[in-house]
Amino acid sequence: MNFPTRINPLAQSIFLAGCLTTAQVAAQDSNGLEEVIVTSQLRAIEQLDLPGSVSVLGEAAIEARGAANLEQLLGMAPNVNFAAGASRGRFVQIRGIGERSQFIDPVNPSVGLLIDGIDFTGLGLAASTLDIEQVEILRGPQGTLYGANALAGLISMSSAAPTAEPMARVSAEAAQYNGRTLSAVGSGALTDKLGYRLAARKQQSDGTIDNEYLGRSDTNNIDESIARGKLRYSASEDLQLDFTALYIDVDNGYDAFSLYNTRETLSDQPGWDRQETLAGAVKGLWSGSDLFTLESTLSAASSDTEYGYDEDWTHVGFHPWEYSSTDNYLRDRDNLSADLRILSTDASALFNGLGSWVAGVYFRDESESLERNQSFTSEFDTQNTAVYGQLRTRLGDAFALVTSLRFEQRDADYADSLAVASSKNEDLWGGNVTLEYSHSDNTLLYATLSRGYKAGGVNGSIIAASASNPNIGSDQFEFDTEQLLNYEVGLKGAWLENRLQAQLAAFYQDRSDVQAKQSVFDPNDFSFDDFLTNAAGGETTGLEVELNYLASDSLRFFAAAGWLNAEFVDFVSTSHVDARDDGNGLALAPVDFDGRDLAHAPNYQFFTGTEISLLPELILRLEVEGKDDFYFSNSHDEKSQAYELLNARLTYLGDNWEVALWGRNLTDEDITTRGFYFSNQFGNNPENFYAPEAYYQYGEPRVAGISGSYTF
Repeated sequence: MNFPTRINPLAQSIFLAGCLTTAQVAAQDSNGLEEVIVTSQLRAIEQLDLPGSVSVLGEAAIEARGAANLEQLLGMAPNVNFAAGASRGRFVQIRGIGERSQFIDPVNPSVGLLIDGIDFTGLGLAASTLDIEQVEILRGPQGTLYGANALAGLISMSSAAPTAEPMARVSAEAAQYNGRTLSAVGSGALTDKLGYRLAARKQQSDGTIDNEYLGRSDTNNIDESIARGKLRYSASEDLQLDFTALYIDVDNGYDAFSLYNTRETLSDQPGWDRQETLAGAVKGLWSGSDLFTLESTLSAASSDTEYGYDEDWTHVGFHPWEYSSTDNYLRDRDNLSADLRILSTDASALFNGLGSWVAGVYFRDESESLERNQSFTSEFDTQNTAVYGQLRTRLGDAFALVTSLRFEQRDADYADSLAVASSKNEDLWGGNVTLEYSHSDNTLLYATLSRGYKAGGVNGSIIAASASNPNIGSDQFEFDTEQLLNYEVGLKGAWLENRLQAQLAAFYQDRSDVQAKQSVFDPNDFSFDDFLTNAAGGETTGLEVELNYLASDSLRFFAAAGWLNAEFVDFVSTSHVDARDDGNGLALAPVDFDGRDLAHAPNYQFFTGTEISLLPELILRLEVEGKDDFYFSNSHDEKSQAYELLNARLTYLGDNWEVALWGRNLTDEDITTRGFYFSNQFGNNPENFYAPEAYYQYGEPRVAGISGSYTF
């Protein structure tokens, strides 16, 4: 591991810049760092009072990062990774757990995604940062909070609320690769009880790929439009209703892989990554009783997606031994969810006022239809019904015990055009037991045991393939529910008159019946059929730390780092491709994975930087982020490379306007976000007789730009 030597020069530069600035500015009295409220819990709670590992990224951090989408924020949180294989990193892994792609079969996600209370799990293209006020990344199983689709964690994004005072802001950005963004936000009061907020954004870019065959530089482009409207109706002193409407139109290109592992492609039928969504939510808050408060959320979303690509990565006439093929997936998803919870007040607290409680019911209905290449269709319908509760009991002045439980009933039905049909009904449960110790008003110690779960399912494509593939057995038709036990201890606090805030967590995760993708060889067409199976188990050990230090009103430091050791236990992979094979025969053999790292689980990640007020109106922000290498897949040994990226932003603040010059990946590092290895007889390049090779999708190179905004 070359972690220390790789980051030292850049880290020392940032430290030196901070020291020089400290010598130039006198420390001033400060109110300290702001207190952050986490809203995605059963009760809203201050971040430093929450007994769990959570990163909270506010509006200022999003703007300073210049992030247009969630994928550009994930590097700021420890032990969070993502996989591309599309126009954006649409699949998230937390603590080494999470999906990396979706093709034919339905997916039971490991990481939940909520936007203004609307369920967008598995639809990462929707995660625009337009007018987003706060992003909360909860690490560890959220079995009580969210249930079956949050085995690894949950990401909650909340947009800004309507304001009482009128405001309007327009923003624009221009960047390399013909990048341009225009957005506008307006807010105010329609009446003394009704407020509104409207926001819209159009983002476009040619992308960083050149298609040499077509002579185009926009086949991997970004073209995204989003509009959001919000109303807040204060019906009375006891009742508040929030309405949200959201429209998303994404028409991105997807042309990322090259036969020669460059940013120059040769495809004649480049693909796309599209999504059109219409969604809405109604949230209610009623506090008309002395005994309890009612909170409710009703949301619905309808999303039409299209994902396609040029499978051969070449053009007709490229080589006499060529093959020509494309793949296309039209997937439509509709979901409806409802959540109603009752929160105790001081008057209804249990145990002589020592026990506060929450009780709730949850319902989710989702239907997903797929059409692949106009020749295959499938339908996948799920219904989740749950009851849950939480009790927090004070055990004296310093200790508190938190217990929670969720019981969930899940029904899943699958059917496709190849006459495959399956129904799976499961009873699932999760929860946690947490002991808190408040050493002082500003220091929290906690220890928690939490349980998460991920529903089982059916391998529809493997069932269909079994009619002609003798290597497929009936034991591969379905896979079982996965469970996870998370043991975690942590320390949180604010010191030095709230100028230093810190979070530290150490955890051990014990997974059973780990859902792992495998493949079986089809001798009829010399291809592989993928399916999910259950590995015996998995173990994960890790550390996470986040620091925020306000040295003076002119200088702030911030850092986040994670260490992770995520491994399989007692698992033999039956579809592992040996990247070191000699080219004789099919490089496919069982491999003992006991102790092997999980895919997309780097051993370390870090993010650090400083903000310096060079002048009262001029702010310099420097960032360094890095990541260890990691396996791209559990079916081969190809890895990404370890990297460190340097980002910078210089912002000038006017009275009601600001302008910023910025750059990401200033040292122009080549980083890879997805990788495949094609074994013998399954290569992709006819020029070298389809020899075994690895292929990579590259992340963003050096990009610089200018952005500005004006507030009326």
